[in-house]
Amino acid sequence: MTRYCPITGKRPLSGHNVSHANNKTKRRFLPNLRRVSFYSDSLGRSVQLRVSTSGIRTVERKGGIDAFLLGANDTLLDDKTLRLKRQVLRAVAKRESASEAEATAQS
Repeated sequence: MTRYCPITGKRPLSGHNVSHANNKTKRRFLPNLRRVSFYSDSLGRSVQLRVSTSGIRTVERKGGIDAFLLGANDTLLDDKTLRLKRQVLRAVAKRESASEAEATAQS
């Protein structure tokens, strides 16, 4: 599993540990990834993703995982989140068509 956040695009960075004697050794700065369950209203279930802590805040600020995915550009999403976005789109379209059919039946 790669150390990559599908929401923010954060990846490992490289740099140096610098000692008091100014000796430099290579190191990696890893993103702060967490396994989080987001509840999808349109799917009616929880979705588990491995995202950075800033990605969690981004999703919450956008209004949940459904709102974030519907507003996200497809080219910026990885395979798993793009598949999830398509599932959400199908569920939203299905719910809208059901509500339209119900409205015409009542008329």
